[in-house]
Amino acid sequence: MPSLTAKIQDVFNEPACEKNRSKDSKTRKSGCSKPLTPGAAAGGCAFDGAKIVLQPITDVAHLIHAPLACEGNSWDNRGTASSGPTLWRTSFTTDLTELDVVMGQGERKLFKAIREIKEAYAPPAIFVYSTCVTALIGDDIEAVCKHAAEKFGLPVVPVNAPGFVGSKNLGNKLAGEALLDHVIGTVEPDDAGPYDINILGEFNLSGEFWLVKPLLDRLGIRVRACIPGDARYRDVASAHRARASMLVCSTALINLARQMEERWDIPFFEGSFYGITDTSEALRQIAKLLVAKGANSEILERTEALIEEEEAIAWQKLAAYRPRLEGKRVLLNTGGVKSWSVVHALMEIGVEIVGTSVKKSTVEDKERIKQILKDENHMFESMAPRELYNMLADHKADIMLSGGRTQFIALKAKTPWLDINQERHHPYAGYDGMVELVRQIDLAIHNPIWSEVRESAPWERQPDVKEELPSMQGETETVYAFQKFVGTTAGSFGKC
Repeated sequence: MPSLTAKIQDVFNEPACEKNRSKDSKTRKSGCSKPLTPGAAAGGCAFDGAKIVLQPITDVAHLIHAPLACEGNSWDNRGTASSGPTLWRTSFTTDLTELDVVMGQGERKLFKAIREIKEAYAPPAIFVYSTCVTALIGDDIEAVCKHAAEKFGLPVVPVNAPGFVGSKNLGNKLAGEALLDHVIGTVEPDDAGPYDINILGEFNLSGEFWLVKPLLDRLGIRVRACIPGDARYRDVASAHRARASMLVCSTALINLARQMEERWDIPFFEGSFYGITDTSEALRQIAKLLVAKGANSEILERTEALIEEEEAIAWQKLAAYRPRLEGKRVLLNTGGVKSWSVVHALMEIGVEIVGTSVKKSTVEDKERIKQILKDENHMFESMAPRELYNMLADHKADIMLSGGRTQFIALKAKTPWLDINQERHHPYAGYDGMVELVRQIDLAIHNPIWSEVRESAPWERQPDVKEELPSMQGETETVYAFQKFVGTTAGSFGKC
């Protein structure tokens, strides 16, 4: 097996990356992201990225070879959903202590943990993750995993992506490399067919892939493997027998899609299931690739019939929201595939996009945004929190769509906010997902709480009518009458 350094160089030298094609060979190998500053992993480290990609394989035991904090801080940090197994949500860690590190007990403790998991849970496979501490002390997880696999008779997959090697995005790609090296191609299915596809880079956040799969089922298209959303180990291991692939998030798994095409002749395209038009186009592209790989051409007609039916239903549902949302201004502070797919989806109902972040977007993503918005001024690489706040406080946007990290900026600016990142609780993919997205935006913008919080506090309001002060003469007469009354009353009390 190649060393970790060589593997990282291969990932950085990704030929399918549009950005890399414009670089010379020396610049290409230097990588796309700067190394992380120790302790500054707020955006996610390589270990976090690898775990994000692999943990949604739901029937696998995910064992973190590290001190307790690595697993504790990364557990259940994605809104992925499973239709069956729950083993993926059970935390497994070797929980290395200082004594284990000093005494060199890391590898022994790892082997013991693998044995305990196998005996207690009998999973189809165990994924073992290297971390900063275990990589620095030199634990050879690949050797331990190989020995454990031979000893216990089940796949034990090493995931060599310690946090210090780079960013979360690099960890995504290293996870894809682990699947290529140890998983995909290891199981031969007995039911391969001409309508089998893979969906790559789809995480089934809030179960949104379940809004798309029924459409494929109606077309007779079988998802051989959805990597990683709601996946099973055996499905991933037999993914090399699919006829075509759709790549949803190229920033995460472009290397996986490209190498599967080179090794097993599985063509792929990059598409999106966000928005009515993009969902329809994705279905068309899947059908075309399958026909090119030998499927019956009648699937093209069935696909168009399905698209026509579903689009009519979706547009009818959206018609009620258009008068309420047309002309509303939206600020998108996200990245990757959502930087253009959500933009296109919202513009279909007449919403104005005042800005979209392209911080995590590929060159292809940015080109799509330019074509959709027709104005590069609405694209920003990154925006400081103060700038975001000023933009929202000046009422340049009616709502902000972003992740949880920036929600408090919108709330401080008294502006509606909607979560569209992994923490969200509503699925937005497919035709029904688009209707749900528009419904949530409508609910957020027209929530009566915003008119209340924007009102001035009672103590900040100026009185409408100023009371006139009494004249000195009137004040003197009032004081004299009061004194006379007090004297009379006191005299009455004195007689009692």
